[in-house]
Amino acid sequence: MDIKKEYTNGDITVVWKPGLCFHAGECVKGSPNVFKPKEKPWIQMEGDNSANLMATIDKCPSGALSYYKNGEEQSEPEVNVEVQMKPNGPIVVQANMTVVHEDGSTETKGPRASFCRCTKSANMPFCDGAHKNL
Repeated sequence: MDIKKEYTNGDITVVWKPGLCFHAGECVKGSPNVFKPKEKPWIQMEGDNSANLMATIDKCPSGALSYYKNGEEQSEPEVNVEVQMKPNGPIVVQANMTVVHEDGSTETKGPRASFCRCTKSANMPFCDGAHKNL
């Protein structure tokens, strides 16, 4: 069952899909006065302003949290991404993308990039073929 819960402050509505959540904690770190996992309801909209809430939700890595502005037509953004899991090889993502590295630096890639799964690449997070030597 796909559960979806909505919470509003009159300005925006936050949509939570618990089945997608993998508990990265970006929401709690970004807006701790709103996202309170030990309380019910765990989303308390009065704890922050809409701009901060939207910025926090934009960092949700799983897509479990999203929002829409009340009074505006809701639409899903059209995104065309293909992800291929190569047998004993990399994850190939076909899309124009921004890669955010561990140090916070960013890099634009596209129309495709191959990401290392074996962790032996000298060019992490990208595949350099090191898996062939394993």
